Amino acid sequence: MTSVRLAALDAPGLALDAVVVGLTAGKRDGKPELPASSGLGVGERKRLLDAVGKVAPKARAGDVIKIPGVPGIDASLVIAVVMGADVDELTPEHLRRAAGAGTMSISDLDRVGVIMPGSTPADVAAAAQGAALGAYRFESFRGTGTPRPSRGPKTITVLTESHRDRHVREAVRQAEIVSDEVCRARDLVNTPPSALHPKELAAAAIEAVAGLDVTTQILDERALKRGKFGGILAVGQGSVNTPRLIRLAYRPARSKVHVALVGKGITFDSGGLSLKPPGAMETMKMDMGGAAAVIAATAAIAKLGLPASVTTYAACAENMPSGTAQRPGDVLTTYGGRTVEVLNTDAEGRLVLADALVRAGEDAPDIIIDVATLTGAQIVALGTRISAVMSNDDDLRDDVVRSATMVGEQFWPMPLPVELRPSLDSSIADIANIGDRMGGMLTAGLFLQDFIAEGTPWAHLDIAGPAYNESDPHDYTPKGATGVAVRTLVQVVRDLADSHTA
Repeated sequence: MTSVRLAALDAPGLALDAVVVGLTAGKRDGKPELPASSGLGVGERKRLLDAVGKVAPKARAGDVIKIPGVPGIDASLVIAVVMGADVDELTPEHLRRAAGAGTMSISDLDRVGVIMPGSTPADVAAAAQGAALGAYRFESFRGTGTPRPSRGPKTITVLTESHRDRHVREAVRQAEIVSDEVCRARDLVNTPPSALHPKELAAAAIEAVAGLDVTTQILDERALKRGKFGGILAVGQGSVNTPRLIRLAYRPARSKVHVALVGKGITFDSGGLSLKPPGAMETMKMDMGGAAAVIAATAAIAKLGLPASVTTYAACAENMPSGTAQRPGDVLTTYGGRTVEVLNTDAEGRLVLADALVRAGEDAPDIIIDVATLTGAQIVALGTRISAVMSNDDDLRDDVVRSATMVGEQFWPMPLPVELRPSLDSSIADIANIGDRMGGMLTAGLFLQDFIAEGTPWAHLDIAGPAYNESDPHDYTPKGATGVAVRTLVQVVRDLADSHTA
């Protein structure tokens, strides 16, 4: 795990292996600039910009430029990252991405410094968080398969003139907690399905909240049968690895609001008897990204001590084809008694979520938010970097988008058109598990809405594309698991707690 600390720009004895420096876009000639708000002196700034000009005379936004030492900067390697904005346009997300791009470019150096423009709590925390997220590595299964530590930076030191400011220090502390939990979610999603069945995911959830003010409950197959959780059981019945329902409860004494978080935890999705093509299965270890997000977010919320009660459910199963698997045409009874005609066993995430959403509603939360890698239609509609948010409450939907934007995650508001609901009608059951193919992301949301009690504000986050990056790494986002939605969920709960305290 990478640790983050603060220090003065001229602090002695840092012994840094490298320093990441953020440059801004030039206002006039397009050449990168190094603003005075970085804290570096005039001489250091000039020497660094001269070196950048020699190494990369046509540097542009997004470039990462490595320079073997710059006089006045105490490190053998300087990594200059060009941000796509001038100093007057910089946002915390620009700083987060630049710091992350810098640390991501480093493989075998232990001690890395970060110098970014700005000295406010928001600016310094963003730089710290971006650097920590960019430093993430997942290498547990390389070589002999024996888990081993990552090769990324071990220590990140943010160099800033405001290093002693208590507000800055607290903002960085909180940013580090959240980044650690994003990395936890990444680890869970990156873990091969042979090493993370529902049982192991439940154990990982218990480990995530160990020592925190969080109570845990794990329902195994027997308990799920006693409780009549028909959706989770039906999806998991084709696998030798039995399903689980994870429940985490955080109850701070000064709680002002109660939020339920629900995550889809399909540890591997073959499609069941409605088998996926082989190529589509290659990344299906990521189909528990929603569960990973809500587990990690709950741990972060408890570590931060946010004054909001949180009840978290992760519905976990392995969707496999076998002689015991559910069939297209089956009718199952979900928790609470509603029946579902299963027309496609590859539309399984909504079945496990249906059980968990109804169970979450029994806790009488003020708000329910579910997170799921739910539909390929989300990727068709919004691509691989923008998640969708749907809701039965416009204000809640807008609040989620606003909170996501604050922390640098991209969510886009989508509708739940009532005219698509009849396509989910079944001739023999209360509802079918698939509807019109066109607008499949929206019909999936409409299916879930049927399991929300009237009057309960609810938001559905479809993270199918952004949860797993199959392309090249970018900014602070690695190849593979991204940990998307953790930061958004934490910020949503923080904002709700603040609004109820005001």
